[in-house]
Amino acid sequence: MQRESGDAHIRRYYEVVDAGDVEGVLDIFTDDATYCRPGYEPMAGREALRAFYSGDRVIESGRHSVTSLLIDGDEAFVRGEFNGVLKDGSDAHLEFADFFRFGAGDHIAYRQTYFYAPLV
Repeated sequence: MQRESGDAHIRRYYEVVDAGDVEGVLDIFTDDATYCRPGYEPMAGREALRAFYSGDRVIESGRHSVTSLLIDGDEAFVRGEFNGVLKDGSDAHLEFADFFRFGAGDHIAYRQTYFYAPLV
């Protein structure tokens, strides 16, 4: 993957997810992609991702801000902030880190999200 195209691809992901464009999100992933997110079983495949982004996701709306994006070969690492509203009406403000692995056609084959939140 070229660094420039990978950077644009990752930034495009956050744009379409923030716009609520489920089909746009799915077009960024490979058909057999896996997404691991705290509080959810790993989501594998297009239909699992569709179920998450079209209904299971607890976020109603919001915006991701990417503060750091590093690409090394077929992997990308993102640090950022999210500000938005959850489906229960509460505000959500948090820092996150995402790990991505690219697959065929520069599509995302794997994503894992980490949240900076007090747990213990």
